[in-house]
Amino acid sequence: MEYRTLGRSGLKVSAISMGTFTFGGKGPFGMVGNQTVADARKLVDCCLDHGVNLFDTANMYSAGLSEQILGEVLDGRRDQVLVTSKARMRIGGGPNDEGVSRYHLIRECEKTLKNLRTDHIDIYFMHEWDGVTPVEEKMAALDTLVTQGKVRYVGCSNYSGWHIMKSLQASERDRRVRFVTQQIHYTLEAREAEYELLPISVDQGLGVLVWSPLAAGLLSGKHTRQTPVAPGSRQAAGWTEPPIRDQERLWEIVDVLISVGAKHGVEAAQIALAWLLTRPAISSLVVGGSNTNQFKANFHALDIKLDAEDLKALNQVSQPELIYPYWHQNQFAIDRFSNGDWALHERE
Repeated sequence: MEYRTLGRSGLKVSAISMGTFTFGGKGPFGMVGNQTVADARKLVDCCLDHGVNLFDTANMYSAGLSEQILGEVLDGRRDQVLVTSKARMRIGGGPNDEGVSRYHLIRECEKTLKNLRTDHIDIYFMHEWDGVTPVEEKMAALDTLVTQGKVRYVGCSNYSGWHIMKSLQASERDRRVRFVTQQIHYTLEAREAEYELLPISVDQGLGVLVWSPLAAGLLSGKHTRQTPVAPGSRQAAGWTEPPIRDQERLWEIVDVLISVGAKHGVEAAQIALAWLLTRPAISSLVVGGSNTNQFKANFHALDIKLDAEDLKALNQVSQPELIYPYWHQNQFAIDRFSNGDWALHERE
């Protein structure tokens, strides 16, 4: 296993971490998976055996059942690993059952601690933006949780660039705890994060965790032009995330992944993961799986060294266009770019 520093913190995280989105299978999460405690134990044991030290969950995954299962499976070995959770999404019918208000965050954090059978959360993510709650209230609540020892580090997920910067500015101005990480969706198919989120991560020292790095399995090689919806997949069950706006582009990317994979003697999935691990600010890829063989296969991505020819082929089929103002900056500001700028502008 490879371990990477999380942003500007001193925390080391495994380059591949385990997502527990499929634990429990309650409500709509049943379309993705419904792993029991016994199932989860086998998967967690496999990940631990391969050096994974980071396990990711959220309070809304199967209405808290994912946290409960993870807590039971890690009981007795909690101090060997890092655990993340998230809050923000609606988890009930009441007026305060969503958001990042001080009330909601502290209440949900305390629920999560009970579910996980622990006294602290290593990384607490704001699962989504809340434009109603002032950022000052959010950062003050997170500061309280860190001061109380209930949370070690804080981060955000699914924020836009200005949401992140507004939060960072508030924390620094008021001398509150600061985000050290963000968790984002970023794949060869979905490279929009390169416009703002990766440059901000480089510039502001945020370690990036990537959720659904295989685009819900669409980049695994099982989905092709000939079989666009693989039997037994979450798409076959009706899952619609992430959105694919250009099907032809998706299949062109899959074709190149399969071709590069054949060159290295691996599957398309491992090439998709290996490419992400070459990108700036990436700390860890949060992967899930229905069996241990899937996890073992994905760990092989750490051994793949993509050469210049591989990277050129993958970038040619996936690189995003320079929209405004980036095309203008590329013409007139390129001689004064920072490292953050190059996270987008380094072209093949």
